[in-house]
Amino acid sequence: MAETSSKSRGLLWLAILATALIATLVAMNIYLLLRETGDATAAAVEEQGEEPEEAVNPIFVKIDPFTVNLQGDLYGRLLYVGLSLQVGDDETRDFLLEHMPQVRSRLLILHSAQSPEKLATPEGKRELVAGIITALSEPMAKAQPELRIDDVLFSEFIVQ
Repeated sequence: MAETSSKSRGLLWLAILATALIATLVAMNIYLLLRETGDATAAAVEEQGEEPEEAVNPIFVKIDPFTVNLQGDLYGRLLYVGLSLQVGDDETRDFLLEHMPQVRSRLLILHSAQSPEKLATPEGKRELVAGIITALSEPMAKAQPELRIDDVLFSEFIVQ
């Protein structure tokens, strides 16, 4: 019985040693795979030549609501609209705030050229958004930075 006990202990130690060796090999393999994947990601970022952008809070430029007469309507219909511009950087926000009289003038002219029927549809509103971005992309000053206007958000929109 003593002989069986020592054989059992020897097999037990052999099983423990084999398990430890296998666990070590698996851990090394996982470590090398993760390190290799990380190196590939870093190489891809270097290859692009730019760092991935960090998520930042959106920057909004609020434009006070205004009312305009709509074009081609015999009933004298009005558009009351309030909006905000979502911009990509502080430089764009500062420039738009500094040139707000020009911004509002361009928006008033653009909005007064709209028809009530067109503005009643979602497609008409999307076209208006594209028109706003186009109107504000035209230079307002000689030393104007590149304006990054990402979106136009309506906060009030009443056709009456």
